[in-house]
Amino acid sequence: MPALLGVDLGAGSLKATLIDETGRTLAEAAAPIASQTPKPGWSEQNPAEWWQALTAAVPQVLAKAGLPAGGIAAVGLSAGAHIAVLEDADGEVIRPAIMWNDQRSIQEARELHDRAGETIIATGLNRANPTWSLCQLAWLQKHEPDAVARTKRLYLAKDWLRSRLTGDWTTDYSDALGALMSDVATRSWSPDLCDLIGWDMASLPPVRQPEEIAGRVSAAAARATGLAEGTPVVVGANDTTVELYGAGAIEPGQGAIKLATAGVVFLACDRPEVHPPVSCYPHIMPGLWYMASGINACATAHRWVRDTFFAELPPETAFAEMDRLAAGIAPGADGLIFHPYLLGERAPHWDPKLRGDFIGLTLGHGRAHFARACYEGIAFALNDVLLAARQLSGATFGDMCLLGGGARSATWRQIIADVTGLTMKVPANGDASFGAALVAGVGGGVFADPAAAVRQCCRIVEENRPDAGRHAAYGRTFEIYDEARRVLTGINHRLHDGD
Repeated sequence: MPALLGVDLGAGSLKATLIDETGRTLAEAAAPIASQTPKPGWSEQNPAEWWQALTAAVPQVLAKAGLPAGGIAAVGLSAGAHIAVLEDADGEVIRPAIMWNDQRSIQEARELHDRAGETIIATGLNRANPTWSLCQLAWLQKHEPDAVARTKRLYLAKDWLRSRLTGDWTTDYSDALGALMSDVATRSWSPDLCDLIGWDMASLPPVRQPEEIAGRVSAAAARATGLAEGTPVVVGANDTTVELYGAGAIEPGQGAIKLATAGVVFLACDRPEVHPPVSCYPHIMPGLWYMASGINACATAHRWVRDTFFAELPPETAFAEMDRLAAGIAPGADGLIFHPYLLGERAPHWDPKLRGDFIGLTLGHGRAHFARACYEGIAFALNDVLLAARQLSGATFGDMCLLGGGARSATWRQIIADVTGLTMKVPANGDASFGAALVAGVGGGVFADPAAAVRQCCRIVEENRPDAGRHAAYGRTFEIYDEARRVLTGINHRLHDGD
């Protein structure tokens, strides 16, 4: 029975998953990755650490499964979008990779929008903001021109990592669109958008389909990873694309919410939707697209509350204790409200100077209330994105799949169901590495087509339905949450004018 390897490069760790042709997980392994924040609002990673993580996780997953190197039919990779890696003529990485949650290019984003906002949206389908590579590269042009001048090749994150395996240089359209430097009409790089920032198009990789074979594992990579030399590696796609696909959302109207480092809301649609600030990307399914928009701090905020209020406990024990205590507090956390803007905020406010807070604090509140307010505050932030997507697109959301590590929490799942009024379903495996493995199976000939892979491998294992009474109560609390955000926006701007 052929095995498929999916590798996802997350913001905090790299995960490798082995599955069989029924979607059964054979083994999983992960390795940590660290981000650096040289200045407030900045977020960078060293690509060399990505490769170190891959060469740690892949041998582990092969050993756990007891598979020989030649037992892998194909490999697929995914990673966060909007993460550019610059290489010089010698193949050396020039500088750390700027991450998707980095906010340094807010001024460049405003300038690009003021100068060519309509062109950017019409061509690239999305609005300029600090998340997109276009704005980050504009910042580099202004502040690090020597780095730009030395750039021979630009990679997106998953493509750079794959190039260490195969030596190829290519990308897929989900990552090309995520750079905000491509043309939705031609599905290729846009001269007009590149010209806006003076970027040399010769440094941009060819664009191919996610399931196409990009290359094969080299002899050197085989020695480093334990994979067999010559194993096919598909192009792959960005993490949100393979996550939505791997969750089984392959029809218009189906969607998902991801509870990971960032929180993301997805909705599949049958055509490109232009509704900035909600983003739009191509789906793995031919002819299908999906809307996506997210918040900066989801698991990040959850982890901060854990480390701040449960520091005496080991990490996993602390998460379990947070869950237990939060479940014992009534909805509304006795008037304690949390805004999870610890890294500024993306959707739907796109304001890097928003800041997190707890409001309504009294002597009667303990750490159980902070845990409950944390879950609720993140749910409110995700609901904010859902409401914006509905208002902008007129789309109807049905049941939603919950993805990411946070989906393991029954308490959090129920809170999100009650806040949004939507049924939350948990797939057997909603990880991006699982979706990447499915794409590998399509390219490797294990599955007849992308739909066949989903039919064979995707199933739901948990479901949380909303309670009407709690949904109504949360609606009233959400109004206070939103009003407080509006009132505090000006104060946060005054506090952080120098950032």
